[in-house]
Amino acid sequence: MPSEKEILAALQQVMDPELGRNLVELGMIHDLDIGKTGNVAFTMALTVPGCPLRDQMAASARKAVMALKGVKDVEINFRGMTEEERRAVIGSGSTLPKLTQFNHVKQVLAVMSGKGGVGKSSVTALIGAALARRKFKVGILDADITGPSIPKLFGLPPGGLRSSEQGILPGVTKTGIKVISINLLLPDEDTPVIWRGPMVSGAIKQFWTDVLWGTLDYMLVDLPPGTSDAALTVMTTLPINGVLLVTTPQQLAAMVVRKALFMLNQVKVPITGVVENMSYYTCPDTGSRHEIFGPSHAAEIAEAAGVAVQAQIPIMPTVATLCDAGQVEDVRLPEIESLVEQILVPVN
Repeated sequence: MPSEKEILAALQQVMDPELGRNLVELGMIHDLDIGKTGNVAFTMALTVPGCPLRDQMAASARKAVMALKGVKDVEINFRGMTEEERRAVIGSGSTLPKLTQFNHVKQVLAVMSGKGGVGKSSVTALIGAALARRKFKVGILDADITGPSIPKLFGLPPGGLRSSEQGILPGVTKTGIKVISINLLLPDEDTPVIWRGPMVSGAIKQFWTDVLWGTLDYMLVDLPPGTSDAALTVMTTLPINGVLLVTTPQQLAAMVVRKALFMLNQVKVPITGVVENMSYYTCPDTGSRHEIFGPSHAAEIAEAAGVAVQAQIPIMPTVATLCDAGQVEDVRLPEIESLVEQILVPVN
């Protein structure tokens, strides 16, 4: 039979997916009992009593211990951490901890236009779904406090967030994308948020610091229209790795998006590329392409930004239907797939 030291060494290879630290380091392993007949039993103390990742961690722990010579069975019991144990993990204090010390977000990409109605939320959701299909861990921070769209696109109900002693637990979509949005905190999706700028900025900061994001390969930030409070808060508070500019063909849209471009240059945030949404419509009967909103001006924006036009997304009624039904994860567009391949960066 293995010794207690050998069993703990095996359990050190099992990570808490949210906190990014191993079970032994987090003080989660208690009451270890090594039977003479090859049975091993221990208690796993959970930081959150109803932890949704409990079964995943237990399966990994059981596999690690069963791999040791002489072990025939592993029994795992569960309990919640005591207040003292929890403080040892997340720190003490009367307020919720700033969870950035436990969160590990490798790349943060903001989606911006400055202009409303160009499809930033749809583009954000489509990119997130494409990344998730590639088995990346993805989170979406909906920074549009007064006009949130992300939960609707993914079919997440209002008021669906849970809190814990550690902070806010994000909503999770059917493909595992973690989502935070003001609409997930409201009792009804039609409830308006009538806040002044400082309150909007404060909410965005809390979405970054007080949410248990865990380990993410990519976080996408869906920005609201404009270049003031919300956008400035994101650019100066979050570690933005790049911004994707979304526009539509109209010259008016291009003019407003250029304002966003100049703002990004002033705050010295890198621009990843330009996406033109609603670029054209292909007639299903003839196959001919129609520029519903006029000729494209995306190349002008891209040239001013010193980047490429990475995608021109067509108007497709079937996509709108799926998005309205909360099924954006079922949409597959070659333009989005190509876009995602262009923005992928190493996330070791």
